[in-house]
Amino acid sequence: MILSTTDNIQGTAVAEYLGIVTAEVVYGTNALRDFFAGIRDIIGGRTASYERVFERGQQDALNELASRAERLGADAVVGIEIDTGTVNIDQTGSLLLITAIGTAVRLQALR
Repeated sequence: MILSTTDNIQGTAVAEYLGIVTAEVVYGTNALRDFFAGIRDIIGGRTASYERVFERGQQDALNELASRAERLGADAVVGIEIDTGTVNIDQTGSLLLITAIGTAVRLQALR
């Protein structure tokens, strides 16, 4: 499965557009991670624990996107965009949301 942010794949052409595919990954926040992120917010610096969560989440979203495209018979997903956000649950918590969207395509056979 080829995953690309571009609209075409070099060396081949799109034979068929199979439709838009989406994937959503949601992670709960963690009290300990939130505590250390809060300290980083005060003193400055990067929060490596959250960076790892987003990195893992983006990879999980891409894997899910590929899986959904394969079910449609796709060889590739083009025009991929990844977005991140939060969903507030109440005063004390939120969820991390990572979405991926692209177009599932079947490519022409390479000659």
